[in-house]
Amino acid sequence: MLTDIINHLSSFVQHRRLDKFDRVLANRTRYIKLICEDIFQGHNASALLRTCDCFGIQDFHVIERKNRFEINPEISLGSSSWLSIYRHSLLQNDHAGVLDELKSKGYRIVATIPDENGVKLSEFNLEKGPVALLFGTEKEGLSTPLINQADEFLNVEMYGFTESFNVSVSAGIILHHLRLKLMDSTIQWQLTEEEKLSVKLEWLRKTVKRSDLIEKEFGHHDE
Repeated sequence: MLTDIINHLSSFVQHRRLDKFDRVLANRTRYIKLICEDIFQGHNASALLRTCDCFGIQDFHVIERKNRFEINPEISLGSSSWLSIYRHSLLQNDHAGVLDELKSKGYRIVATIPDENGVKLSEFNLEKGPVALLFGTEKEGLSTPLINQADEFLNVEMYGFTESFNVSVSAGIILHHLRLKLMDSTIQWQLTEEEKLSVKLEWLRKTVKRSDLIEKEFGHHDE
């Protein structure tokens, strides 16, 4: 049924776009995920999305404790349409649960903050298992509850007087480095065939106008 819907919606999309979907899907990964807490500046929030898309990271989690994650379309350049974005609100009380859920699926929770026990980016081992990278607010960094749930700490080497990078710059440096390591490894980092179909359907629904009505009509014809 899923492939039938995908094939039907695909008939409304140019072949060139469909080929691009398949090429991008071949390089998409869920081996690395991003979790961002209270990123309130629209420029940084949108730059993070754009960076994830460029490096093939499919899943982007947002924890909203005090600030709502706002996307600036001029910066994100539509990248939010191609990512699976999950919002976790303090009001919904699921901001901590997402870390427990990821841990239960085998993910290492890695806080990207300076720590004396942290591992240097150049020495970080991806072979130990999939990772969820934690990024904090521009001014305050990660909150104590999230730091306490971290399994590991990742340090980006710096050689100047300033003690930290802008959050979007930090994410870009880390993802570029880890992506190269991933591509040069024997890790099975690609999406499964089922995941590829699910993501492709998600993209088609965002690409085809009134896709919900088209699907509904297709369902009626298929009965």
